[in-house]
Amino acid sequence: MVGAMTDIDHASALRNAGLRVTAPRLATLDAVAALPHADADAVAQAVRERLGTVSRQAVYDVLNALTDVELLRRVTAGGRSARYELHRHDNHHHLVCTSCGRLEDVPCVVGEAPCLVPHDDLGFEIESADVVFRGVCSACRAEASREESLVEQT
Repeated sequence: MVGAMTDIDHASALRNAGLRVTAPRLATLDAVAALPHADADAVAQAVRERLGTVSRQAVYDVLNALTDVELLRRVTAGGRSARYELHRHDNHHHLVCTSCGRLEDVPCVVGEAPCLVPHDDLGFEIESADVVFRGVCSACRAEASREESLVEQT
């Protein structure tokens, strides 16, 4: 993934999306760039650390507005809260650990959009596919193995 954008890049992106450049929007974009896959509460905390008093609802509103204009991408992984990342329009997917919730980017399954084609498109012109692979990460598997070994030793 490309590194974090600067305020100048964020300001241009906001203008290009038809949005006013505001401190909460810039701070939200910076927070998401610094904390990819953070949930709304973590983003709100980072925005408050930068700007001071900003309500959680104001940050939620900014997250929704930035997602609507595709500056941010909302990633939902099962029953966990939505997480956010900069929308790079690079057609990547995600891996999520069903144990700890770790979320990682993975390249497109085939490499060009859309990288998955449904059996029957029901007349839709498919533009993209969002895929979340679920499983248990290596750290959780190792921890489960350690716990299993301790139980066997007792």
